Amino acid sequence: MSPVAIVTGASKGIGAAIALQLAKDGYHVVINYNGNQAKAERVKSQCDGFCESAVIQGDVSKSEDCQRIVNFALERFGGLDVLVNNAGITRDNLLLRMSEEEYDDVMDTNLKGTWLMSKSAIKFLLKNEGRIVNIASVVGRSGNAGQTNYASSKAGVIGFTKSLALEVAKRKVRVNAVAPGFISSDMTASLNETQTQTMLDKIPFGTFGTPQDVADLVSFLVSPQSRYITGQTIGVDGGMVM
Repeated sequence: MSPVAIVTGASKGIGAAIALQLAKDGYHVVINYNGNQAKAERVKSQCDGFCESAVIQGDVSKSEDCQRIVNFALERFGGLDVLVNNAGITRDNLLLRMSEEEYDDVMDTNLKGTWLMSKSAIKFLLKNEGRIVNIASVVGRSGNAGQTNYASSKAGVIGFTKSLALEVAKRKVRVNAVAPGFISSDMTASLNETQTQTMLDKIPFGTFGTPQDVADLVSFLVSPQSRYITGQTIGVDGGMVM
């Protein structure tokens, strides 16, 4: 019987790459999305070439949606082995201009969403030495001007990862975080030459990462090869934070 993974925010970018890699690894993948069903269905069609997958809409900032996503995985595939908390948003602004709504939206999705999904899934993961991987960010470790909300949320994800790892270690549930740096995306593709070079100057490797770079690390962290790794935050950032 194939293991089962939920990947939140999996309709594009890093989440889509993670979902596809886990399907290649033999997982039934539950592809969560919130906004664009068509993109999620395209990811499903790719995943289905390797292992059966399913799509479900849900807003991870809402507890009822999180429980519905977990129940869907259990009903559709009969169990749950892996949770990847990838869903995240940005609402960038300088603190002087940032609205309370911009702060709350980011915290509710990025941090509270990670908490809610983990809370909904944990009793099932405890049954079979499950794995949780939380997608944090390099700015949760270094900070970034204009992102006091986002950096706070991702720093919170790192603290949450360590705390939950301590809670469930005796049951051999592994909880780790991945902290991507600048990853190639629609956003980086739209930058002009000056903007691109400014970003590249911050990266010792001198290049952007790819979603696959993150997916490869997630694949390792949910595999038996990482059986003795928990509570860690591992950067995929070309050396930005050492």
